[in-house]
Amino acid sequence: MGGEADKTHAAFFYGTLMAPEVFFTVCYRFSTTDVAVLKSLHKFQPAILHGHCRRRVKYADYPGITPDPDHEVRGMYVTGLTDANMYHLDQFEGSEYERRTVKARLLSKVGDDKGKGNEEGEEVECEVYIFNNPARLENREWDFQEFRTQKMKNWTREDYGFDDSDHFAPHDVDGDEKAAAVC
Repeated sequence: MGGEADKTHAAFFYGTLMAPEVFFTVCYRFSTTDVAVLKSLHKFQPAILHGHCRRRVKYADYPGITPDPDHEVRGMYVTGLTDANMYHLDQFEGSEYERRTVKARLLSKVGDDKGKGNEEGEEVECEVYIFNNPARLENREWDFQEFRTQKMKNWTREDYGFDDSDHFAPHDVDGDEKAAAVC
């Protein structure tokens, strides 16, 4: 069967939403569904977006990206997003961002912080949030590790602090549980 209602989305996240704890807080803030079920709905994969530059937003904990042919941004490609998830993400990003369709490349091997050692794989179409006001961006890169260690606790639900070290691994759950969790 499969109609428009069954359509899922994929997105490229390059900032706070790369942290599954923030992603799940935004998309499932009021959900009482078991975290393992929610984690099974989405797959997180390292990816790179060419032709864009990521910078810190002035006076904020988060970054913005803008088109720039001389730069690339490493982030997360996330699949399994529903229309309800996209609505929550649109609300979260607000008017500072515009959602656009882009092509990113999955990383089959992740290199160092400078990108040395990255091995690119399949090209994938996805959605990304582009920052609308480049004048509000600082002239320096946003630091994900700094965010995780110093700011992330302010952005998440307490019960989405994943205990396991592999935040991005999909987990098998019962099909009925999974179906019940999808909005």
